Amino acid sequence: MRRTRNSRSARLRFAALATALALGAALGACSPGAPSAPSPGTSGDEADPQDGAASPAPLPSGELVSASPDDLRLGVAVAGGGHHLETGLGSGTALADETYASLVAENFTSLSPENQLKWEWLRPERETFDFAAADELVAFAQEHGLAVRGHTLFWHSQNPAWLTSGELDDDELREVLREHVETVVGRYAGQIEQWDVANEIFDDHARLRTQDNPFLGRFGVEIVADVFRWAHDADPEAVLFLNDYAIESIGPKSDAYFELVQELLADGVPVHGMGFQGHLSMKYPKPGDMRENLERFAELGLEVAVTEADVRMAVEDGVASPEDLAAQAGYYEVMLDACLEVDSCRSFTVWGLSDAFSWVPFFFAGEGAATLLDEEYRVKPAYVALVDRLATGR
Repeated sequence: MRRTRNSRSARLRFAALATALALGAALGACSPGAPSAPSPGTSGDEADPQDGAASPAPLPSGELVSASPDDLRLGVAVAGGGHHLETGLGSGTALADETYASLVAENFTSLSPENQLKWEWLRPERETFDFAAADELVAFAQEHGLAVRGHTLFWHSQNPAWLTSGELDDDELREVLREHVETVVGRYAGQIEQWDVANEIFDDHARLRTQDNPFLGRFGVEIVADVFRWAHDADPEAVLFLNDYAIESIGPKSDAYFELVQELLADGVPVHGMGFQGHLSMKYPKPGDMRENLERFAELGLEVAVTEADVRMAVEDGVASPEDLAAQAGYYEVMLDACLEVDSCRSFTVWGLSDAFSWVPFFFAGEGAATLLDEEYRVKPAYVALVDRLATGR
């Protein structure tokens, strides 16, 4: 089920949002020292502009969805598992929080499980599948009329020790993989619209990850074709993707995928899409040829998608500068613009609802502030920039 959008309403809401951010920035610039952000759960309305303090940015209120073209899924990764085990969230799910859940339901049209469908979470033991968290996410999506992107079936990371120990012989390992794909995809047949089937199979030097991925190490690239066929048999309606980071621009790594996709298609393998993760860093320039790169994959007959967008930056004690937050918007715009300019790009997913749940500080020391919302769920300039770009259409 898709929610209808009202372009006039979107323009009015965007104008109000932009005005609120501009007013806050102007007041903050005049202030000798703005106060800290309000505590979680507070509205921030107590801030008085007459005191010279910056007005808090507003919470999102459906502007992205209202502005979006009808043929574009706007997705968000739902926090759970992985690095969250070391935080207050623990083994729980962010959907249990009423504010988090309502913001997800109101501001996006698609969900991705951040970790809840990865092997280490889903299959801690060979004979054990734990679907509780994934079932909750899928049920939430159905309740609110949202699509789901499944992530992921085949990856070199976050695998349980029993799988990577080397104790399984070739026949056992292949059978475990087949069983896993058929069980997981089959369980959610008709409920998960797209799957990141094979994730990050090439390393940063465009080499096949035969040292890291337990399946590629044993069976080579041929096993990738088998995984796609098994997934397709389990759910013939699901759209099946390859997915990776650092392939936004044309270069050796994206070229490796371009060549592989052509080989797979020539062999009749049911590969339907190419996912460009979009984990960008402001240490590096924006991808200037992203549209051209997406277009060449689209010309092969594939859907293309931005699947895990975030933009990290240098932070001091977890805080980003206003200048960097303003510049971050340009990185997000480049990714969204590339997607909107390619007809077969029908899904744009951001990796995390807010900085409060972002994976970035756990993996990149001294970097953070990567999402569209701050830790209090308040919008950043990047959010406003995406609303503005969406409102212009394809």
